[in-house]
Amino acid sequence: MHVDRVSKTFGDTVAVREASFEVERGEIVALLGPSGCGKSTTLRVLAGFEHPDEGVVRINGETAVDASVWRPPERRRIGMVPQDFALFPHLSVADNIGFGLSSGHHAWWRRPLRRLRGVEAPPRVREMLELVGLEDFGERFPHELSGGEAQRVALARALAPQPAAVLLDEPFSNLDQNLRASLRLAMRNILKSANTAAVFVTHDREEALSLADRVAVMRDGTIEQIGAPDDIYYRPGTRFIGTFVGDANILPGQRVRGGAETELGFVVLGNQSAVEGSDSFDILLRPEQLALKPTDPGDPASARVISSEYYGHDQVVRVRLPSGGEVETRLRTEVVWHPDDSVSVVVLDDAVAFPR
Repeated sequence: MHVDRVSKTFGDTVAVREASFEVERGEIVALLGPSGCGKSTTLRVLAGFEHPDEGVVRINGETAVDASVWRPPERRRIGMVPQDFALFPHLSVADNIGFGLSSGHHAWWRRPLRRLRGVEAPPRVREMLELVGLEDFGERFPHELSGGEAQRVALARALAPQPAAVLLDEPFSNLDQNLRASLRLAMRNILKSANTAAVFVTHDREEALSLADRVAVMRDGTIEQIGAPDDIYYRPGTRFIGTFVGDANILPGQRVRGGAETELGFVVLGNQSAVEGSDSFDILLRPEQLALKPTDPGDPASARVISSEYYGHDQVVRVRLPSGGEVETRLRTEVVWHPDDSVSVVVLDDAVAFPR
């Protein structure tokens, strides 16, 4: 899928502004951003539900839309998984999956007596049931499914016609929080097994970083940065991205040779060119890029632990610095920290700098 400078307005509101990105076969790309940033509108333009004001969309090498071409949704070879899954309540799981197949398969699920006659589901339907791990669910109906099972049926239905790309709109928003982590892995495995291009929309940073091969962060209709999850997380291109995709400590810094001087001491800058010519700027450090060491409680240069949240596998410790500023750290649990512990804060990794 190739998207080039796509824009869309509604009246005076710019919903999408010159969005450009590509998705290769077998690749999963997340459109991540806050509500109202244009990510769902972008998805609707790709699906053919909205006409862009300008720009080009090519799917599997064929032009879906440009200044002179418009292909309707049914001619784009796009599979769609809507936010509410939109399963047909009067059709079984197998019938739902077979709905979008060729006319011969349509004839299969429309046969009113097929169950009485023992007519078997087409091979493609059985293949999709196996792919999503629901081999024994073909005769069930949507009201008999859990949220996770309904999601997998919706995905199987989208993949059944062998589309060039699959679009997913907030695929986990209707699911219980406790199910999301396991279902993210299951969905990623299914999409990778299908070897199709996939684009999904989410406002949840954990979903984007854990499921996608690349993440496109949107703000006010514009894609501010697109890259691998670790690039987006550890090398954000803007202050907004840095604070949106993860917990962040923002500290003032002064330029010195080779890096910056901060209240935590000297730090190396991973993006010195971003603040070229500036003597003062802000730096960003993730909580896991900081460590704590115990100090003498009487040392006036010591920081103080003000809160600690213990999770078993790690702990989140908030520290007040001598200046009165605060930083958050995420640490392993060999040493458990408690409020009022006297500590020093150690920087473990390069920082990212942003102009003030």
